[in-house]
Amino acid sequence: MSGNTFGTLFAVTNFGESHGPAIGCVIDGCPPGLALSEADIQPDLDRRRPGTSKFVTQRNEPDAVEILSGVYEGKTTGTPICLLIKNTDQRSKDYGNITQSFRPGHADYAYFQKYGIRDPRGGGRSSARLTAPMVAAGAVAKKWLFEKYGTVFRGCMTQVGELPIAFESWEHVPHNPFFAPVVDVSKLEDYMAALRKDGDSCGARLRVSASNVPVGLGEPLFDKMDADIAYAMMGVNAVKGVEIGAGFACVAQRGSTHGDSLSPAGFKGNNAGGTLGGITSGQDLEVSVAIKPTSSILTPRESIDIHGNPVEVVTKGRHDPCVGIRATPILEAMLALVVMDHALRLRAQCGDVAHVLPPIPAQFKTKSSAHPVHDAKLE
Repeated sequence: MSGNTFGTLFAVTNFGESHGPAIGCVIDGCPPGLALSEADIQPDLDRRRPGTSKFVTQRNEPDAVEILSGVYEGKTTGTPICLLIKNTDQRSKDYGNITQSFRPGHADYAYFQKYGIRDPRGGGRSSARLTAPMVAAGAVAKKWLFEKYGTVFRGCMTQVGELPIAFESWEHVPHNPFFAPVVDVSKLEDYMAALRKDGDSCGARLRVSASNVPVGLGEPLFDKMDADIAYAMMGVNAVKGVEIGAGFACVAQRGSTHGDSLSPAGFKGNNAGGTLGGITSGQDLEVSVAIKPTSSILTPRESIDIHGNPVEVVTKGRHDPCVGIRATPILEAMLALVVMDHALRLRAQCGDVAHVLPPIPAQFKTKSSAHPVHDAKLE
């Protein structure tokens, strides 16, 4: 099976299956000299891991990461970094009733037709559990980028099912299981409780951003920064849509308002989402992602078995009623991996470029306010 490595200079090769003995990744291309330990990686894995609230799957995985190579005396050596996460709470018997049939919405049918064989336990290689190694790799990228440029990655949920979530403050995100930027999440809790009672699922919309991004990341043609971001996000399980900046709202905008004006004091908008011509402008990278409803539900659905006979499928076991609830740290990690890869590529090709014009501020600031002016649609 090909297609398991992400990135060019900061390349992450993902391995394992949902119900195998372990999952993990190998990072190739991490610069030497970065102070790194499991403690730098574990917090992001803890944010993503299952069993953290009653609103997600109750599979109880500690997701404890081990660094097997690439670090000596607490610092990266420039050699491949192998990160291992052991699986400890598999319940393969939950999938005994679907070994001969295909679950609607899952990769079962496509995998079987492509490879002639499939691992039905938790989806095998197609499981969202394989996002954990990418979160681990993303934590390494986040640390290097923060130390080098002060880059900060943040994400939050902006809609769950039919319920839009108004943005109040980033400070609320760590304090609720939905990664919602609001104080009161009682409506979200009630919505999820009703969904579980119905044996059904829903989708979600999430926002992820990166601040203090250096100018010049990305290429002008096929490896545009926004194109690579979309590629990365679409590589995450259940993602069905990606918007950069104003996204599809740009259809109703006019050129006189969509184009972000520049001034010596900074950009006066961010409809572009932090990229111009595929190259970062120094503004915040702004990404919005749509995630489909969880395919594993208790509601009976029509399908076929491996012989083409009609069957009724009920997916039992431990599943998230909304996979978007745990997606925020995953999307942050994927954005960090894209920025990290392009940061190394910029350094490799353009490290000696002399800059006549210093970068302007990411956001226009008025003299009477210390707070940047944000695009209301993005906030």
